[in-house]
Amino acid sequence: MKTIGNSRRPPGLEPRGVLHRLAVGEFAHGRVAAPDDLADRIEHFWSVRWNLEGLPPQVQETLPHPNVHIVVEPGRADAWGVHTGRWTRVLEGRSAAFGIKFRPGAFRAVLGRAVCTIADGSVTVAKLFGEAGAALDATLSCPDDPAAVALAAQFLRENLPPLDERAELAGRIVDGVVDDLELHSVDELARRFDLSPRALQRLFSDYVGVGPKWVIQRYRLHEAVARVQAGRPVAWAALAQDLGYFDQAHFIADFRKLVGHTPGDYERLVQPSRIDTSTSSPNGVDSQPPPGERTRAR
Repeated sequence: MKTIGNSRRPPGLEPRGVLHRLAVGEFAHGRVAAPDDLADRIEHFWSVRWNLEGLPPQVQETLPHPNVHIVVEPGRADAWGVHTGRWTRVLEGRSAAFGIKFRPGAFRAVLGRAVCTIADGSVTVAKLFGEAGAALDATLSCPDDPAAVALAAQFLRENLPPLDERAELAGRIVDGVVDDLELHSVDELARRFDLSPRALQRLFSDYVGVGPKWVIQRYRLHEAVARVQAGRPVAWAALAQDLGYFDQAHFIADFRKLVGHTPGDYERLVQPSRIDTSTSSPNGVDSQPPPGERTRAR
């Protein structure tokens, strides 16, 4: 079992949670770790650029993490709360965005109220920082990611309030969930940090923006998606057990609710050359969604 603790780490080469890659057009994604003096509040900076000129729009879907992001796009800059379902965005034409991913708990002092109040929603940067927030617009015109990060980092140094102890605790607890896939229950998580389940729930609502049960389940499903994307055959029954599910049916239901496909269907989408085209999942469970599920708006 991995050690529970503060596990700030540099961003990996691939973002975890992207459900589908763009089939055509140009798409670039960059991530830069936060400088040491901001690492207790900022997880990393990111950028995306795409060019679909002359091509049809494409849908990009991701499974968000329990983080608040400041996102700068042409003509707007907003702080987005935790999105509790799939994040769906239609990309078209040529454009770009620059983002700041806050560590869990670290946005509470910026917002000035419970982070759950902006779950599945947003607040403008101008409302948070006043006229000073306009400085972030320049990140889109920087020549490269390091220049944009330098500009954003200086803005944050000048405008972020200090981090309090409860924010630091919330971040450590989320790190604990990420680092230990054997952790499956809110009660167990609360015991590890010497909190009651009720106190843990209040802390997460106030500082993270979603409940601890949501965070545990989200990272279990992140792991399931990552294993499918790794390109190796997946034993679904064993995976469901590894992730703490009492039965495979419950795992399949949770996976389909969040990802939009059953595990078997999603495996066929991302590994078409490896998977049989029949209508049954590798374990024999019918993997077809209910009528209309495939065409329902996401």
